[in-house]
Amino acid sequence: MQGEGRNMKTTSGIPIFVYVTAPTSGEAKTIARAVVSERLAACANLLGPIHAVYRWRGKVEEGREWVLILKTQASRWEQLTARIRALHSYDVPCIVALPIVKGHAPFIEWVRAETAARGPLMAKKRGR
Repeated sequence: MQGEGRNMKTTSGIPIFVYVTAPTSGEAKTIARAVVSERLAACANLLGPIHAVYRWRGKVEEGREWVLILKTQASRWEQLTARIRALHSYDVPCIVALPIVKGHAPFIEWVRAETAARGPLMAKKRGR
């Protein structure tokens, strides 16, 4: 995205959504609080319960899950996924990154600032 000051040669500031599912609201909240507190994500939205239909070990299963939508930057992916895996109870948790193709510039800057390894760059509270 040239016009937005993004260096496309590195992934350091490229914003992404990370979609995660969890078996309970409590586990989803635990993951959300941990990754936001540790600056691995700027924000976590929890949605649910949702009804999931999936194939597992040769059978079609159904159940309730909660969805987390995390806002972060691509450079935090490895640390973020490692932390989610450490907190998650599933054998094979759903953790996938989705690119943010365009976004409101102040929001994108807020995500970058809140997930910077060195600490907050913006003092003002931004909308989520």
